[in-house]
Amino acid sequence: MVPGRKLSTFSIAARDPLTGMLGVAVSSKAFSAGSLCPFVAAGVGAVATQAWVNPYLGPAILGLLGGGLGAQDALTRALADDPQPELRQLNVVDALGRSATYTGPGTDPWCGGRCGTDYAVAGNILVSEATIDAMERTFLTVKGRDLADRLIAVLEAGQEAGGDSRGRQSAAVIVANRTILPFLDLRVDDHPDPVAELRRLYEVVAAEEDGELLRFQLRLSSVVGAYEGQDEAGGKP
Repeated sequence: MVPGRKLSTFSIAARDPLTGMLGVAVSSKAFSAGSLCPFVAAGVGAVATQAWVNPYLGPAILGLLGGGLGAQDALTRALADDPQPELRQLNVVDALGRSATYTGPGTDPWCGGRCGTDYAVAGNILVSEATIDAMERTFLTVKGRDLADRLIAVLEAGQEAGGDSRGRQSAAVIVANRTILPFLDLRVDDHPDPVAELRRLYEVVAAEEDGELLRFQLRLSSVVGAYEGQDEAGGKP
């Protein structure tokens, strides 16, 4: 028996090393990808679970991360208890920025992933590997913006490079900061251009006068500016 349903998609799990924030962003030609794929816990980690999705893997991996395992060990341990690991695809990033990605051999092509310090990206049933290339490149080059903004930029790059070969329907971004409640949680469950709609919703939130996201962006800008100034002067913060 395969838990859940088929969630062919592309996603990123990531950590912001400057703030410690953790997040996941996902888009798919499937209804409500945000209800099954992203799992994030402040100070613990971020997990994206997809393909023939077993949503129980998200909480299981977060529990293992919270118990002290690193990203790769937590992923491996959780898959060992899964009835059909060959059908799963996972991205994992822990609170220290260690990452892991897994694509089971039964996942629909094109499928694959990449990971590095602070990020893991993966997708299945994609137009081509160009989607993952664009997502990884964007995360590594788009800096000086809050994590949710960066994650949406990664989805935009993946979509522009081809995205889900079946089309578009849903997208989501969730970011955790310091509390059990998400810092930001936006979902587009059914839309002809879900990544663009996700960007629009983010801009609405970001523009809220005296809103938490705007205050955070202003603080982040000042911290990044100070960091860059010290780096140019030959010192480190």
